[in-house]
Formats: sequence, C-alpha cells, structure tokens
Amino acid sequence: MSYYSGYMPQSELVFVVEEAPEGGYTARALGESIFTEADDLAQLRAMVRDAVLGHFDDGERPSVLRLRFVRDELLTV
Repeated sequence: MSYYSGYMPQSELVFVVEEAPEGGYTARALGESIFTEADDLAQLRAMVRDAVLGHFDDGERPSVLRLRFVRDELLTV
C-alpha cells in the first residue's frame, strides 16, 4: 500500500472581481493572499495571470483561474 504525501496543486483558483468605487476593477483570490486591480477587464485578466505566476512556484500553480464577478445594485422602495 502506498500513498502520495506531497503537495497537490489546486486545479482551480477563484477570484472575486468587483468594480472599484473610484473606477476600474479589483480581484481578490479566495484562500490565497493575492489581490490586484486594473482599469479595465482586459488589463485585469492580465494582472490576475501575472499575480498568480508570481505567487506560485512552477508545479504548484492552479491550471484554471476563475473570475467570479460580484456587482451590488441598490434599489429604493
């Protein structure tokens, strides 16, 4: 009987993306201390990839990055 006791990389890392009050977007990883921001969505995607590449060593990086968009909307009654 054998087992693997080494580190198993996450297959997916989820980022919560929100519109910043001053404009642009912020992205915060769930379960990791990764945060980034950008002026537009194309730049944010690039910044998230760059942040993940800098945060994890080779072989430890997740294979998929999921961007979960959260938007608040206020209604008056």
